[in-house]
Amino acid sequence: MKIEKNKVVTLSYELRIQNENGEQSLVEIANEENPMVFIYGMSGLPDQFEENLDGLNAGDGFDFKLEAEAGYGDFDENAVVELPKSVFEIEGNVPDNMLEVGNFIPMADSEGNQLQGRVAKVGDSTVTMDFNHPLAGKELNFKGKVEKVREATKDELDHGHVHGEGGVHHH
Repeated sequence: MKIEKNKVVTLSYELRIQNENGEQSLVEIANEENPMVFIYGMSGLPDQFEENLDGLNAGDGFDFKLEAEAGYGDFDENAVVELPKSVFEIEGNVPDNMLEVGNFIPMADSEGNQLQGRVAKVGDSTVTMDFNHPLAGKELNFKGKVEKVREATKDELDHGHVHGEGGVHHH
């Protein structure tokens, strides 16, 4: 059975990005114990990710790259903001170890949307936060194997996601 619209696809893969030194670094692994399972055409993954898998069969390998624009978009300078340190205070103090470069801090914008910000720089009275997706501006290299392909059930198509093994569980 080959991958096409409305099929449930199970993949194992490794995702690598190139770092500043031109070396590949591994950022994500989906293995057989913990594979990626999605409904083709409803995954919410970048379109080109799905297009690269179109027509493959269970057992086929794949190895492709997505340019930044096709992945998580270009790095957006406007998503890097300087905030007063007081924003991070809890009962008048900034918690120890909270503001370390590279830490991710969950925050909300003025509309109340949840954002993950990464601490980019810590000054005396300000903190520079980067709200870009960690993979923005990066070329994504996927290499892996199609583990399984099956028909989606009517229920899964109605809900737009996979139930059961490796899927979303409703309680």
